[in-house]
Amino acid sequence: MKKHLTIILSIIFMTQIFTMNAQFIFDATKNKTIQELSRHSNISKGVIQRGVEQTALLWNYTDGTETDFFNFCIESFCKTKEDKKQLFDRLAVNFETIFGHNNRITLELLRPMHVTGYNPLPVDEMFAAYDVSAHFLDDMFANKIGLLIALNFPYFTLDEKEDNGRNWSETEWGYVRLGDYFHSRVPANLKQNIATAVANADNYISNYNINMWLILNGSNKHYWTEGTKLISHWGLRDELKAAYSDAEYGIIKQHLIYGIMKAIIDQSIPTEILEEIEGYFWKPVANKTFLNDVVEIQTTPEPNTRYQHLLNIFKAVSATDKCYASGGNYISRTFESDLEMKLVDVENLFISLISSPQVKQVANIITKRLGRKLHPFDIWYDGFKSRSSINQEQLDQDVRTRYPNVEAFQKELPNILIKLGFTPAKANFICQRIQVDPSVGAGHAWGAEMKSDKSMLRTRFIDGMDYKGYNIGIHEFGHNVEQTISLHDVPNYFLKGVPNTAFTEALAFTFQQKDLQLLDYENNDEMVEYLNTLDIFWGCYEIMGVSLVDIKVWQWLYQNPNTDAAGLKHAVMQIAKEVWNQYYAPIFGIADQTILAIYSHMIDAPLYLSAYPIGHIIDFQIGNYFKGKNLGDEVCRMYAMGRLTPKLWMERAVGNQINSIELLTSTQIAVDKLNEATKAPKKPKK
Repeated sequence: MKKHLTIILSIIFMTQIFTMNAQFIFDATKNKTIQELSRHSNISKGVIQRGVEQTALLWNYTDGTETDFFNFCIESFCKTKEDKKQLFDRLAVNFETIFGHNNRITLELLRPMHVTGYNPLPVDEMFAAYDVSAHFLDDMFANKIGLLIALNFPYFTLDEKEDNGRNWSETEWGYVRLGDYFHSRVPANLKQNIATAVANADNYISNYNINMWLILNGSNKHYWTEGTKLISHWGLRDELKAAYSDAEYGIIKQHLIYGIMKAIIDQSIPTEILEEIEGYFWKPVANKTFLNDVVEIQTTPEPNTRYQHLLNIFKAVSATDKCYASGGNYISRTFESDLEMKLVDVENLFISLISSPQVKQVANIITKRLGRKLHPFDIWYDGFKSRSSINQEQLDQDVRTRYPNVEAFQKELPNILIKLGFTPAKANFICQRIQVDPSVGAGHAWGAEMKSDKSMLRTRFIDGMDYKGYNIGIHEFGHNVEQTISLHDVPNYFLKGVPNTAFTEALAFTFQQKDLQLLDYENNDEMVEYLNTLDIFWGCYEIMGVSLVDIKVWQWLYQNPNTDAAGLKHAVMQIAKEVWNQYYAPIFGIADQTILAIYSHMIDAPLYLSAYPIGHIIDFQIGNYFKGKNLGDEVCRMYAMGRLTPKLWMERAVGNQINSIELLTSTQIAVDKLNEATKAPKKPKK
């Protein structure tokens, strides 16, 4: 009882602190402070008022009395524009030092979890959960640096950035981005809880491999060699895509993989298969397990671990909602503060495409090309890509010959950029700041936070680099190029980066689509451009539905915060079915499918999935703009603008807003071209 009482008192105490923030400094003190600063400053009264108001919201009893607040503001406010610029420059240097070294520490602590070659130890997970920057905001507020910044560089809302950003200078944009850092006061223990939950989920996902040689079809036939492991969901999805070029066994493999995916979603996958217990084999379509291929045997389904990790992240993240002066919850913060796009605009963007008449038209083309009716797993149809007709084994062999090890791929990076139109000098500058590592998981890119450091490119090397590892590596290389340009070439440190993750995904997709070109595979098919358009469109159709499921799951969690993992699993499956039934069942002719819930991102990267379809849309618009232009020059120009809002960035980059109209228009043209090309020639009249 004493323990429970302590917890209750702690919650009440924390609630009082955050409630007090908004009323600790009264209007009379704020008005007096604003008037005094206005008399002795050449800074506009509007900026002064904004800074004082925000500082008052963040000030709490640990910072001092109202008199202390008044004195702090008078002493700490920059009275001239010159003083403000001088403070800004010093903060940029110091923050680069802090962020850069903290980032490097995190990278090194995570290395045993992310990079091959380490003997895994239990302590690795403990260090992976450690967040070296967990106390950063606490420390910045405790020594009043955070309050100093809030006073001189206050926070602006998304509406304000979009309304005024076109008229702001690069320096003023830097001021605004600096202000983004200190509009909340999240305690270190809550930040650490988030870091722990995310790290645990990431470890679960990064090691979720399916032992494919233990998989049987209904006739007890094996289709994968011993030792073949596919990570969920990436490896399973990519294997399913590759099977389209396998005329003999492809459709069988796809049904087996689809059965595996459904069992992962509903957590009925046998733990004996996950743990590779000797003698156990699994038929995922029937979801039955056999001992030595003969005797059916009862197994233990995976507990709701997948959903417990998601629930843990939700609880950790939602516990910080009360700490934000701007209000809202994690959903609104993700879209309006992180993506800087309104949720309703994102949903409308997605729905405009997945409910378009072009979906049915493209589905009809796929049906004709496959020579069969569509199955639910055809949301990953890969036949529009040039590589889909290229033998997978030949691709693997060619890639392994070029890149037998990490060093070979590292050495080739500058030449890849030169092929894409970068100057040799720029290619070498960028690649000297990128390090390639062999990845434990599917792969990722991790950017540097200081100019003296390197970005990390991680992809899989198993007996050399196979085509899948290469394809992922080229994607991650696109991220690294963006990360390097947007750190080194932006006007100031606080403008580093891109408007949101969709913009780095856009460049990664652009690179990835050129993977065969970079391998010197030529495609002289005049239809290739139209096929590429259909490939992008169908990819958007798939991932936009996945993203809507992700959004709706988080909305459900906020409506049902006391759920358990079993309740969450049921809700996720129901939401996936509802989205499927509305936008996919009319096309595929089958209802109540849960497959839109398979993505691993949903578990370890909360609400990140929307970045992918937005990235595809941006990628297509940027790709249209690149036509007839030098890719390297345009990439360097665009990504040197830094972290403006998405709307403003797109206006300056390509002269247009983010929209689905360009892709839908091009898709209709592509559909018409393909239909025309496949029409039987008319017989000549006698």
